[in-house]
Order: sequence, then C-alpha cells, then structure tokens
Amino acid sequence: MRELLEIVQVDANCIDAMQPAAGEFPLRVPRSYAARMRKGDPADPLLLQVLPLHAERMDVPGFAHDPLRETGLANQGVLKKYRGRALLVTTPACPVHCRYCFRRHFPYADQVAARDRWEPALRTLRGMTDVTEVILSGGDPLSLTNRWIGELLHLIEGLGHIDTVRFHTRFPIVLPERVDHGILTLLSTNQLRTVMVVHCNHANEIDSSVRAALEAVARTETVLLNQSVLLKGINDNADRLESLSRALFSCGVLPYYIHLLDPVRGAAHFDVPASRGTELIQELRCRLPGYLVPQLVREEPGQPGKTAIG
Repeated sequence: MRELLEIVQVDANCIDAMQPAAGEFPLRVPRSYAARMRKGDPADPLLLQVLPLHAERMDVPGFAHDPLRETGLANQGVLKKYRGRALLVTTPACPVHCRYCFRRHFPYADQVAARDRWEPALRTLRGMTDVTEVILSGGDPLSLTNRWIGELLHLIEGLGHIDTVRFHTRFPIVLPERVDHGILTLLSTNQLRTVMVVHCNHANEIDSSVRAALEAVARTETVLLNQSVLLKGINDNADRLESLSRALFSCGVLPYYIHLLDPVRGAAHFDVPASRGTELIQELRCRLPGYLVPQLVREEPGQPGKTAIG
C-alpha cells in the first residue's frame, strides 16, 4: 500500500487507508493501472476502486460474505443460475482486486473448474443440454495461459449444444498488455460465437493502451460489451457516466449493464441508492442515444435473470 501511495503521490495521512491483515482480501493493482491515477489526489476515482480503507471493516446490516448466495451452487466449477446459460468459474486469479468485488470472500479452492483440468466441469456441462452459452468467469479467465484457454475452447466446441462463449474480464482495462497475439488468434479462430464483456467504471481507465487492446479485440469480430458498477464517489454522477459511455463507444464497446452494488461485506461505503441510480439513467437518456445508455440492474439471489431498475 505504501508503494501505491508513493506512486500516486498521496500522503497516507490524507486518506483513511489500511493494510489488510493476513488472510484478508489483499491489495492488488498493476503498475500500468496505477499510472493512470491523478497524482496527489486522494479522491481519484481509480485509486478509490483499489485502495483498502478502514470503512471495509464496518459491520453494516444487509452486507454479507456471500451476497448472491453462490457458495455451494457450483458443480465441478459450473454455476447455473439462468436458463440457457452456465457460468464456469475458471480461476481464482485476477489482475486487480476491486474493493467492491462481490466474490471477495468466495471459496475458490472448492469451486474452480480448472482444478481437475476441465474434464469434470465439461462432464457437468455435457448434461446441461438446455445450455447454449458458456460464460467464462472467475476470478478473471484471461488469468489463464493461452494454451489453457485454447484447450478449454476446443473442449466447449466439442459439446455440440454450445454455440456461444462469453468472457467476463477486467484485463483489457487494467492490464491491456494481456491482449496479445495468442489470445487474439484464439478469439478469431474458434468456432463459437464470441462475446467479451469488459468491466470499466470510469473514463479515466481508458488510455491509449486500453484503446488499442479493445480495438484489436473488436477486429476479431468478438462482440464487445461493458458492465459497470454504480459506485459512490467514483461514477455516481451523470457527467462521469456520459463520459464513460462515449469513451467506450470510441473503442468499439457498447455499454451493457450498470449494476447496483452487490451487498458484499466490506463494500458498503460504495453503495448508491437505487433511486439515485434511476435519476442518473433518466438523465443519460436525455443526453445520449439509447444504445449508449446502459441498463440499470440489480442481481437478486434466486431470480431467473437480472432485475431491471427504473
């Protein structure tokens, strides 16, 4: 943490930061992402997404370790919550630890598909004949090597009833160097329809390297979408959300969802009321064409899909 504050030239006395204890959700942020933070600004919207604060230790009613009740749902790393889609928990690894992550307490050791080199997970998917789309999640699926990703895509192609694979990834935003020739080749040559949903919350996250990575992915004919989380002090005003939508579109990415915060323990200080989210979306509808206005949603355990708000 001291190193991060030195990079961004923020005095530790100006911010209520903490050092997570052993076993807690540690600080993790790539240097290239830290370089995009405004120097000397303790309220920088990129810094606040990754810097552990003492507010995380507050016990807030309604904020739980497993807000989406996912623990125990995974079968050999396969999570099926919605009709026609199944999510594969590919890895616990991520290039960045976002402090609002809804899986910050997830028991990955017991529920990662790659632990047994895919076969048990593929066996589970083989029995889900109603599933046509597999969502690669984690962690972050691009934490895997290109060889492992290629092997997995080949195995999914062989299932027969799957026609679409979707990557949920933060890599192109926080560590765009990961978008290398190997992953671009896999995206362009596999036989499945390919969708990549990136996660970007603020226009300042998009620099020339991010733009180049996203444009390279777009050239593989992969559908590019973005999902954000509505975060207090980071993107909870219309100007910032408008700038984000325009910046994404300039890179070939369409806004998809903006999520109300999942009530995970340790993230209550990021919470924005649903009423405020509705106001912001109404304002965006006055400023932007419809295809640049993300859908405001909440995920609720046990529901057949995302719950639209407003």
